[in-house]
Amino acid sequence: MMSVSAIRILVVDDSAYNRRTITRILEEIPGVVVVGYAVNGEEGLRKVADLKPDLITLDLEMPRIDGFTFLRIVMQKQPTPIIVVSSRSGDENVFKALELGAIDFVPKPTSRSDDQLFNIRDDLVRKVLFCARTDMGKIVQRNASSNKVQSRSPAAAMQSVQRPALGAAGLVLIGASTGGPPAVQSILTLFKSDVPLMFAVSQHMPAGFTRAFADRLNKFCELEVLEASTGDKLLPGRVLVAPGGHNLTFRRRGGDILAQVVEPGAGQIYLPSVDAMFASAAELPGVPLIGVVLTGMGNDGAEGVRHIKRRGGQLIAEAEDSCVVFGMPKEAIATGLVDSVLPLHGIGTEILRRGLA
Repeated sequence: MMSVSAIRILVVDDSAYNRRTITRILEEIPGVVVVGYAVNGEEGLRKVADLKPDLITLDLEMPRIDGFTFLRIVMQKQPTPIIVVSSRSGDENVFKALELGAIDFVPKPTSRSDDQLFNIRDDLVRKVLFCARTDMGKIVQRNASSNKVQSRSPAAAMQSVQRPALGAAGLVLIGASTGGPPAVQSILTLFKSDVPLMFAVSQHMPAGFTRAFADRLNKFCELEVLEASTGDKLLPGRVLVAPGGHNLTFRRRGGDILAQVVEPGAGQIYLPSVDAMFASAAELPGVPLIGVVLTGMGNDGAEGVRHIKRRGGQLIAEAEDSCVVFGMPKEAIATGLVDSVLPLHGIGTEILRRGLA
């Protein structure tokens, strides 16, 4: 007999192999039950209405009704946590799906082997357990607030901010996990290209997806956004995005600050590591620092917060009301070192106020 507290999941995918693979992984999780599957978006919508699952895993490329249309309809009629299971060929599509209301994504199995199954298992299990109980009412409200912020001209947000005297450009360090890509985008779209601030982003993401993430940010922002490579310069008006599966650190070379992309340390679960990025930035003398901890699972960033504060930097955390998962900000706030706790729609302006004051 199924427990009343079990997480009930619907699998929507037109590939029989992927349905079997995903179902096999999910059914090994204690307290999880797969209540059904659908082979296309049209069948999926019927089963969402009939079964009322706690969570849906969703393929984006399907016949009849594709994943994007499915997402739009579900978020309008019956908001439900959705984890996209995407192939590498659909990198750009993942971020569009996240903007439409999907909570997170995992890479789709690409070969019919047990090795491939093991590669996605831990990621899928962790995200299912964190995302299944997401308050979707809060997410719908968060997306609406973000859209309002993005509809404003970046110049409007800067009108009330005084330009600083000439000096060292500040470095804004943004860390995020689940729910992060749309949140990061909503913040960065507020800034004009001539803003005298440098930016670096560590968003938990598998290897291979961060280039598409950086490209999408570059398309919607006035700032220059790049997936970081070793040797890239931090410059005012530029954003360096840590490559998936690696860590982004920094070093001085003369008057320049250069990116270093390094392999993760042993036992690091969350990558790219926010702690590693924050700690490395704290070793840069003479650079004003602002650390920002956004929505995400786990405690990544909390130790880094301590490094930034010891260096005299400023710290901002996203408030619970707008977080998809209040793990990382909660742990950062618990250090007692965070200067401002704000909902997502207020963070961009707070960065401007602190960075340009």
